[in-house]
Amino acid sequence: MGSEWFRRFGPVGGQSPQAGDGTRLFCFPHAGGAASAFLALARTLAPAVDVLAVQYPGRQDRRSEEPFTDIGRLADALADEVRRTGPSPYAFFGHSMGAVLAYETARRLTDMPGPVHLFLSGRAAPGPTPNPHDQLGSDAEVLAAVRKLGGTTATVFDDPEILEMVMPTLRADYRALSSYTWTAGPALDVPFTVMVGDSDPVVTVDEASAWSRFTTARSDLRVYGGGHFYLDGRVAAVAEAVSGTLDALVPAATGSHRSR
Repeated sequence: MGSEWFRRFGPVGGQSPQAGDGTRLFCFPHAGGAASAFLALARTLAPAVDVLAVQYPGRQDRRSEEPFTDIGRLADALADEVRRTGPSPYAFFGHSMGAVLAYETARRLTDMPGPVHLFLSGRAAPGPTPNPHDQLGSDAEVLAAVRKLGGTTATVFDDPEILEMVMPTLRADYRALSSYTWTAGPALDVPFTVMVGDSDPVVTVDEASAWSRFTTARSDLRVYGGGHFYLDGRVAAVAEAVSGTLDALVPAATGSHRSR
């Protein structure tokens, strides 16, 4: 499988990344993020889980491409790419903006066996109006929001050269988020695992747990110590939760996992 949209990461030691025999896990990054955000998780899950990290246009090796400014259009494109990878059992993991994209992409895959599970991380459940934390106008407001979220990469925005490179992507991603509202439709018949940090400055545990309304299947909530980017310090625990969940699901996975 070759696609400009997905990245596999090889093990430590310089070996080339290979497609695994395990369940495919498509990982959707946060606003301003890139496929490399899931490097540690991919290496921890390998080889039992075959991680395909999404590379949105406008960043890293796709920096010359125009970034999307609409969640729906980006989800349409991602659904097309997932279709091209074939029908083997697969799951989605999305963090922050990526959680919205994982959910919206899954909604579009009613013409094929859908994901066997959605892992929705660091994001409040959607509603009929845009999330107020996404309503950012100026570059200064965007940067203040990014710094508020913290994470291991927050300090890179103090470098003017790096800032010049990443601002177009950040502007586009927050423009997409600022206009996103949930459109009524059938709930997914896909189990959810909702993950959130206990000190996330923009997502409360209650707001995260509200994702349960968007599936007719089971929805589990896992709360980790940490902020919005709790995953940076909880890779092993999250990987254990993901692999354990998929191990239990995949033997029984059928084409019935789709929206209804």
